[in-house]
Amino acid sequence: MRIHIATDHAGLELSQFLQDHLRAAGHDVVDHGPAEYDALDDYPAFCINAAKAVVRDQQAGVDALGVVFGGSGNGEQIAANKVVGVRAALVWNLSTAQLARQHNDANVISIGARQHSIDEAVSFIDAFIAEPFSLEERHARRIAQLAEFEATGTIAGKHVDA
Repeated sequence: MRIHIATDHAGLELSQFLQDHLRAAGHDVVDHGPAEYDALDDYPAFCINAAKAVVRDQQAGVDALGVVFGGSGNGEQIAANKVVGVRAALVWNLSTAQLARQHNDANVISIGARQHSIDEAVSFIDAFIAEPFSLEERHARRIAQLAEFEATGTIAGKHVDA
């Protein structure tokens, strides 16, 4: 599987460790930055580039997911979710990592590098990658509604305020 990674200065140590870990597990890892430590760097472009690459790969039939992280993971998740076709979930334990895939078919996860040890973060990422989407009708229906709203600004048959 291809894994797209992005961070900021707060997650650089985790990023470097994670890339080695994922490559050792047989994954094709693409690093979207940063390449070196800069305490003043900004995460949005890094995370947006990773998210865009996930969508582009998935649309081309490539098995791909994304992992973005920073101090809390909040801003990184927000940045990734600005990309049409991304479903980025903030993950803080094994259950949320698994449910992000099972119920939401998340294609990107975000983790707070300052909130977890490297071992914890790696376990969340491994669980996310390994977990398949459930394909349950209710989850597929909800994901379709989100995609419809993203494309049209409304959800047919549902009340969405203007």
